[in-house]
Amino acid sequence: MMTKNNNLVESVQRALSILETFKEGEVELSLASIASKTGYYKSTILRLIGTLEHFSYIQRTSSGNYRLGKNVFQLGTLYRNSLDIEQLVRPILQELVRTTNETAAYYVRSGTKRQCLYRVNSPRSARHHLEEGVLLPLDVGATGHVLLSFLDKKESNKKIKEQGFYISLGERDPDVAAVAVPVLDSDDQIFGALSVSGLISRFDAAKRELALQELISKSKELAKLLVNEGLSPDLSL
Repeated sequence: MMTKNNNLVESVQRALSILETFKEGEVELSLASIASKTGYYKSTILRLIGTLEHFSYIQRTSSGNYRLGKNVFQLGTLYRNSLDIEQLVRPILQELVRTTNETAAYYVRSGTKRQCLYRVNSPRSARHHLEEGVLLPLDVGATGHVLLSFLDKKESNKKIKEQGFYISLGERDPDVAAVAVPVLDSDDQIFGALSVSGLISRFDAAKRELALQELISKSKELAKLLVNEGLSPDLSL
């Protein structure tokens, strides 16, 4: 019985080793390439791949090579969903509110709209207030423009992407000004957008500049936290 259990563990280790041969930039691998990377006999690899194919962790391409199957993606999605990113984002927003005394929020793109995932409101009685989870247009508002700049290749959006921020003055609400920056990984792929917003009457140019500097710093901090948790931008959005 002990021998059987040891054999089962070894088989799992070998199967995982095959999955780990697929690296970024190597979408498809030939049998010979997998054999070279793992040091396993081709007959052993074929036997293990047969099981991995059955459970959709590897699929064979029309050219006879191999690529990762859909269940690898599903496991990755389940892992990402199991992480409570609120514990990462909310302290960042709280710190932005502390330093700017205005409302801070984190937005992501949801289809053709933007969604406010998390928000910490200004302690002031007169403030910009929205509920978490609300869906808003992508083409108005600071976070909308930032998110759209990574999707739409219009010249105006390219400029926003290049400058790395956007400031809106009364676009969606005539009484509100907002500053937003993207949260990016090391490949400049976007996780979402951080923003600070307040009433135009008091959120003047000097305060918006202060908020921008705080946002740039905190966006880098948040990106590092997200990457360290194994998260990556959802390129399908």
